[in-house]
Amino acid sequence: MKKIVTLAVVGMIATGAFADGHAPVPSVEASDQSVANGVVSAQMVVAAENGWLVVHRTDASKKPGPVVGYAPLRMGDNVDVAALLTEEVKVGEMLMLMVHSEAGGTKTGIFEYTLGAKEDGPIRLDEELVMTVVTAQ
Repeated sequence: MKKIVTLAVVGMIATGAFADGHAPVPSVEASDQSVANGVVSAQMVVAAENGWLVVHRTDASKKPGPVVGYAPLRMGDNVDVAALLTEEVKVGEMLMLMVHSEAGGTKTGIFEYTLGAKEDGPIRLDEELVMTVVTAQ
């Protein structure tokens, strides 16, 4: 079953940007998948700025837990984004794929976020995290 979280705005064009040139609307599209190869992927991530696709552990509560992987994002559409897992993930575990900013850190291009920190923190759209949850198969 494909899981899609898209925060859509009426009038957006297919590239994820507004027709009048405004910034893209952030979103994440990913499906349940095998993580046997140590990677979790998103089919599409739209980022309003350069940043990160961050993989958090989660559970049925859908609250972000510890970070277990990340991959860089560039502003706009990012297709087939693969994040290397830094910890073992077992079949049946839930993972939250979330868009994070590059802002607030001390080093550009270095992922600096730790749970609850402001550096390279999560992107919110209308007070909601930009994320989706997948289950490891």
